[in-house]
Amino acid sequence: MRLGADTPLPASVRRPRYDRAAQAVGIVHIGIGAFHRAHQAVYTDDAMDAGDRDWGIVGVSLRSGDVAAQLNPQAGLYTVSSRSAAGTQLRIVGAVRQVLVAAADPQAVIAAIAAPTTHIVSFTVTEKGYLRRADGSLDLDAAGGASSLYRFVGAALAARQAAGLPGLTLLSCDNLASNGAVLRRLMRQYLAARYPALADWFDATCACPATMIDRIVPATTDADRAAVEAELGARDEGAVVTEGFSQWVIEDGFAGPRPRWEAVGAELVADVAPYEAAKLRMLNGAHSALAYIGLGRGHDFVHQAIADPDIRPVIERLMRDEAAPTIDAAPGQDLAAYADALLDRFANPALHHRLIQIAMDGSQKIPQRWLETLAWHQRRGQRCPSLETAIAAWIEYLRSGHPVDDPLAEKLGEAAADPNATERLFGERGLIASGWRPTS
Repeated sequence: MRLGADTPLPASVRRPRYDRAAQAVGIVHIGIGAFHRAHQAVYTDDAMDAGDRDWGIVGVSLRSGDVAAQLNPQAGLYTVSSRSAAGTQLRIVGAVRQVLVAAADPQAVIAAIAAPTTHIVSFTVTEKGYLRRADGSLDLDAAGGASSLYRFVGAALAARQAAGLPGLTLLSCDNLASNGAVLRRLMRQYLAARYPALADWFDATCACPATMIDRIVPATTDADRAAVEAELGARDEGAVVTEGFSQWVIEDGFAGPRPRWEAVGAELVADVAPYEAAKLRMLNGAHSALAYIGLGRGHDFVHQAIADPDIRPVIERLMRDEAAPTIDAAPGQDLAAYADALLDRFANPALHHRLIQIAMDGSQKIPQRWLETLAWHQRRGQRCPSLETAIAAWIEYLRSGHPVDDPLAEKLGEAAADPNATERLFGERGLIASGWRPTS
């Protein structure tokens, strides 16, 4: 039996308490993978459980139909399994109403964003989904492509303006430094090139708040689905697994209505930057280092790598001595305690987070995860032994014969094969632009 609206559920499984059919769609989310379903959709589900109305989510997959095939036959319902050494907590999330596949029905995506009830368009498209050139500007040729987020948002904004509807909040939930400002700048570049009459309207009516997102969400396996089926008594093809910890920090600057996410655990703040920097440089920076160093030592999972006595000291030094000093902490933000918590989360044996998953798209992740920290220390005449170890491990990974899932895979392979690989990658004319320069 497949999970659905009429599936009888065990008493131990939490379920939505609101009337799903009575809720209008208020959010279109582009990039509806496992992370969104374990993070932003959960907060929205909780907000509707707490009394908010009309914040149903239409999910959009830009290319693949996999998530639509998982969720649409289940009326958008899916399970979230929160796992720790103490056990698993299972819940049903009802916030997602349907999933559209942009490649199959682009007009449906545009219509969903342009709908009068839509107030927020959110994104988890990964770093590479923003289609930036090496200098950070928008690749306009790529942005005009069939699977570009700009294509759909731009056409929908034009339809909203023509219909006299208000602008939207565009909410980046990706691991980009200053993600809101980056999205605004890139969207503005796209509109100036493709919809020049729309640019001033966008400036006046749309908002792009910054966010920081934090929850570890491994890829779901067949074993995970089987475990959910055994407890649920029904098959859930859209199941996601995650840890108990979750954090969402959002800049309080929206263009219109929004869910009361702050009532269910999110933090609405004036400045996201300190939280964002800590996440990118401490958690994400450590994750990428664990991936490349751990894979080089034959490990498969994060909890195995952090348990390696030769790796853990490298990761601790990266977080405490290299990344943390670069962060201008917000009042009450305890970076030492954050590092302690991260080490505990990495060691969670119930969460099988594959290192190869983290290793994807290194060229897109490393600038904000490692290079900003390296540049900060270099300006002060200091070096970062742990991050230099991580860079050496990444180069060895590129040379090792592992399949490299990265938009620059071919160029990375050529650079890594050079005896001066570090210079080819990060030097003045290197493949990856940054304020850090390698030294001998």
